[in-house]
Amino acid sequence: MWRRLYDAVVRAAAHRHAQPWLAALAFSESSFFPIPPDVMLAPMVLARRNRAWRYALIATAGSTIGGLFGYLIGALFIEQILPWLYDLGYGQGYETVRQWFAEYGFWAVLFAGFSPVPYKLFTIAAGALGMAVVPFALASAVGRGARFFIVAGLVRWLGPTFETRVLKYLDWIGWIIVGLVVIAYLVYRFAV
Repeated sequence: MWRRLYDAVVRAAAHRHAQPWLAALAFSESSFFPIPPDVMLAPMVLARRNRAWRYALIATAGSTIGGLFGYLIGALFIEQILPWLYDLGYGQGYETVRQWFAEYGFWAVLFAGFSPVPYKLFTIAAGALGMAVVPFALASAVGRGARFFIVAGLVRWLGPTFETRVLKYLDWIGWIIVGLVVIAYLVYRFAV
């Protein structure tokens, strides 16, 4: 099952509209959508390894602009969306992000690209807390760019190794990840 899904994503990644789709996914993930652009970036790089840096740049630009949209959501609508964030299970993450902003400001956004906390929480919190827009945009571009360029570089470099070694275990890896997500969710729900 996972191998078929992977093959479908790789085929879509080679599609002529894949670059705008990547930009749209990066934009939406930075402001409201739960799926990270890495799921499209990696197969796109595998499909056309010579375009790795271009794809990373597209993901970075889309994510940075999407982050500004998330910032706007936080600045204008935080009171309206706060109950919704809690209902979706993002409440604790949002509070953590608020704490990080209070302590680290600019650096919280810069390192958010590598955080397990969804990036959209950082963008919304930055707007809600009134972080200066220029440092926010700069930190977003650098932090997210570092992540996407690292992902693209690793996939470009490990491409053949990835396909020969990891893909033969892809079904097992996929089910293990699903199991870990379910366990983490259950632990979180019963611990809170």
